[in-house]
Amino acid sequence: MPSHPAPLVIGIAGGSGSGKTTVAQVILQRVGPERIAFLQHDAYYKDLSGLPPVQRAEVNFDHPHSLESELLIRHIEQLRSGRAVDVPIYDFSTHSRTERTYTVQPRPVILVEGILIFAEKNLREMFDVKLFVDTDSDIRFIRRLQRDIAERGRTTDSVIHQYLTTVRPMHLEFVEPSKRYADVIIPEGGFNTAALDMVVARIETLLR
Repeated sequence: MPSHPAPLVIGIAGGSGSGKTTVAQVILQRVGPERIAFLQHDAYYKDLSGLPPVQRAEVNFDHPHSLESELLIRHIEQLRSGRAVDVPIYDFSTHSRTERTYTVQPRPVILVEGILIFAEKNLREMFDVKLFVDTDSDIRFIRRLQRDIAERGRTTDSVIHQYLTTVRPMHLEFVEPSKRYADVIIPEGGFNTAALDMVVARIETLLR
């Protein structure tokens, strides 16, 4: 029987608010969503429902230990072997994993997006192509401030406090150093049309 080629596994990393999701959406639209299994590391935050609300808010969500990367690795392996996966749905307003999941079917391309996906060796080694979205820190902070207020029910003071106490220190300790593992660095993310043209063309070539 003819064997199917192994899926192409692509990782998109970069700091919070760098434009990773925008880059992922451009790739999805141009390569075709029917050809891509899309996973976001954010969905794999550990369930903190057993902790009191005050303790949940004190957890460092920008440290690799806050994420269940082992489950993400298993899901990538399952998709590579042609099996569907049930991805958890995380509630950022309560810092807890809901009982609901959504199913991702195996596709020729597995696209994984997340801040810390290149910071952990076992996860990093899953990727055939590693993209790093590199955006100035002031732009990243403004985007994060707008997103967390609009989508995650945070106050301005809480976003600033979190940025100064965990987001920025963890970016400097884990995210920025992981840039050296990237195959391609994309300045300014989704606004860099030339870089995205090259990335999409390369993906199409690898798929052929």
